[in-house]
Amino acid sequence: MIKQFDSSYAGHIDLENVGYLGTPVNSRRYSNEQLIAAHHKAEAQAQAMDRLGYGAFWMAEHHFQPEGTECLPNIILLAVHLTHLTKRLKIHTGFNITPMWHPLRLAEDFAVADILTKGRVVFGVGRGYHTREVETFGAPLLDQNANRELFEEQVEIIFKAFNNESFSHKGKYYTLPPEVPYRGYTLKELTLVPRPATLPVECWQPIQSGSTRALDFMAKYGIQGVIGGGSAEGGAQAKIMRDWQAAHERIGMNLELGERMAVGFQFHISSSKEQAIKEAAGYYEENMKMFGELRLVKALTDEQIEAMRDPRLVPNVKLPRIEDAIKAGGFLAGTPDDIIEQLKALEQKFPGLSRVTVAQSIGLPLSLCLEQLEWFAKDVMPAFKG
Repeated sequence: MIKQFDSSYAGHIDLENVGYLGTPVNSRRYSNEQLIAAHHKAEAQAQAMDRLGYGAFWMAEHHFQPEGTECLPNIILLAVHLTHLTKRLKIHTGFNITPMWHPLRLAEDFAVADILTKGRVVFGVGRGYHTREVETFGAPLLDQNANRELFEEQVEIIFKAFNNESFSHKGKYYTLPPEVPYRGYTLKELTLVPRPATLPVECWQPIQSGSTRALDFMAKYGIQGVIGGGSAEGGAQAKIMRDWQAAHERIGMNLELGERMAVGFQFHISSSKEQAIKEAAGYYEENMKMFGELRLVKALTDEQIEAMRDPRLVPNVKLPRIEDAIKAGGFLAGTPDDIIEQLKALEQKFPGLSRVTVAQSIGLPLSLCLEQLEWFAKDVMPAFKG
């Protein structure tokens, strides 16, 4: 049963001239002052959500995006700040892109955030999907096998550091501690100082491919899963839910379908479904332009991706439309009653699902973001309060 609604925000500024026929992503460039506004946008949304009764505000770590699409490079630092502006809202650092960190620096930073906020900052990890980000920090992404190997070893180290008073590790990428002389002895173990005060650490990770290896890894470390975007649509959603359940059965845990998961949707409320489509279509298309070629929308062809880069090609190519996403179940649009109906169907399908995350498409102006969050809270959320 759905008990909690969250919202997510990756750090987009207000964008103009959106849609397939609008400004190409690679042609967008904004001033530092405009890019900074993404942080003020996070502040305003978190404060509104705290007042309106949302459970958590999710953010994602990203770097080097002058296009204004994902502009929050240090979400742990920002999360601590947001707890000072709110009273009860939890702030999810979902997701810290682990390959861009030394795992012990990430573990230390989160531990401090947990202590200073008395558990209101929640941990999250991810592998990354921007070559410009991950490869710039000296980690692999083009080599997906190496990226996964590195990520898995880093997460193993992080949980060793969280859960043990002292630890050591020897793997392909890290030997911790290095066996060096220190104060008259050779180092054999390390202690994370400080460790988180809130143990065990609640951790979340996005699910994209839903491979057996990935789901087994998450189950092993007690990491909870988020599905959204393309993987939340149609039959793929149900398959991931069943595979998730099976992964936990292999370690002796029996879960209801949807348990220990959150499902994410883009959404837009209006006076009718037709009006919602009209208002949200350009922003949905901007979202597709941004994510279409980054391995997050698997069904796209090279021809479609090329058209998303060049508006002159758009009239000659069939591109994904918001109507398709609504029909497939990946986008919630319409009146509050329309959205309640869609979510009640999801609740029936996955009885163990207790959390849903809703977000606006990239580029939606702050005033509309706040309007949508308030409308959803007042007219949709009460239908799920048991």
